[in-house]
Amino acid sequence: MTRPSRPERLSRDDRDRRVKPGDDNGRALATFPTRILGIDPGLRRTGWGLVTIEGTRLAFVGCGTVTSNDKAGLAERLRQLHDGLAAVLRELSPDEVAVEETFVNKDAQATLKLGHARGIALLVPALAGLPVAEYAANLVKKTVVGAGHAEKRQIHAMVRVLLPKADPASDDAADALAIAITHAHHRKARALTGE
Repeated sequence: MTRPSRPERLSRDDRDRRVKPGDDNGRALATFPTRILGIDPGLRRTGWGLVTIEGTRLAFVGCGTVTSNDKAGLAERLRQLHDGLAAVLRELSPDEVAVEETFVNKDAQATLKLGHARGIALLVPALAGLPVAEYAANLVKKTVVGAGHAEKRQIHAMVRVLLPKADPASDDAADALAIAITHAHHRKARALTGE
C-alpha cells in the first residue's frame, strides 16, 4: 500500500514571508502549522512525541519510543538510539525539536549514562539542521500540570486533556509529548529573548 505524499513543505524563510492582514496587497494571512518534536532521553527507552501548533491550536500527530538493547555495550546502545531517532526525524519531518534537560540524581553512573543518551537526543536533530530547545523537568511539569513537582500520572492525565487524540503507550512517550507542549507554549518567548 502506498502512502499519500505529504504536501510540499515551506522553508523557514518562506514561512517568515507570509502575508499579514492589512498588507497593501490585501491578501489574507496564510498560516502553516509548526511541527514540534519533543524528546525524553533515556538509555533504555527514549520517548518521542510530535505535535503541531498553529496560532494557539495544538494538535497531536504521533508518539512512541526508541529502545536500545540493554545487553549490548554502551557504544552499540547509543548507535541504536541514534539510528532510531534519525528514522523518527526522517519519517515525521519536524520543524523544531525540544529535549528535556538532565537532572542529577544520587546514582552518578546512571546520571552519566542518561547524559550520553541526552547527547544523542541533541545531536541527531542538530545534524539534521533543526533548532533544538532544552527545558528543565520542573518547567515541563509546571507548564503542563501547573505544579513543578507533579507525578508521572498527573503529566499523563494532562497530556490527554491537552491532546485528546493522544494515547501514549508509555510514560516516556507521554513525557515527550509534555516536552513538545512546553516548547509550543514557550517558543515565542525564547525567540524574543534570543535563546
